[in-house]
Amino acid sequence: MTSPAFHDSPRATGWIEVIAGCMFSGKTEELIRRLRRAQIARQEVAIFKPQIDTRYSIDHIVSHSELKIPSTMVVKASDIPALARGAQVVGIDEAQFFDMTLVDVADQLADEGKRVIIAGLDQDYRGRPFEPIPQLLAIAEYITKTLAICMVCGNPADRTQRITHASERVLVGAKEAYEARCRRCFQPPPQAE
Repeated sequence: MTSPAFHDSPRATGWIEVIAGCMFSGKTEELIRRLRRAQIARQEVAIFKPQIDTRYSIDHIVSHSELKIPSTMVVKASDIPALARGAQVVGIDEAQFFDMTLVDVADQLADEGKRVIIAGLDQDYRGRPFEPIPQLLAIAEYITKTLAICMVCGNPADRTQRITHASERVLVGAKEAYEARCRRCFQPPPQAE
């Protein structure tokens, strides 16, 4: 007879997956790939993006290579749990545009037994850690670091070079504002005084 402390099948558990990297490294493509596989497996999927990201679509997550999947736009991370109530898998894109409450939200969703897949920039345009990604990396069970191709020399790139003179930390843009750069070719802007 089996001890009551052991189960014949594993208990349902959730986890957090983080896909992090620089711009143009395929983070959103990888997120979409994982979400589509979950849909093929007939899992209930809920997908979210921050309200600030209207570059390509309001009601889809869209990669720079134009892959897309329907999503729900949310104002703040704390809106996600109520909207994801029936989901088995939760996808969140552009995590760097959410505040630190996303860390608690991801933890809560995983504790509820959900698979939580989050994509976002791990560094800002100055090459500094971009919150809340470092904190999400610390609590994630699975981490994927994506690399782009340096627009200057062709080496693997893990930095985002801003090519405009804007100085705000959050500047939503694409090829008109950013390039992928390797460590050697990356030129952080001068420090503001």
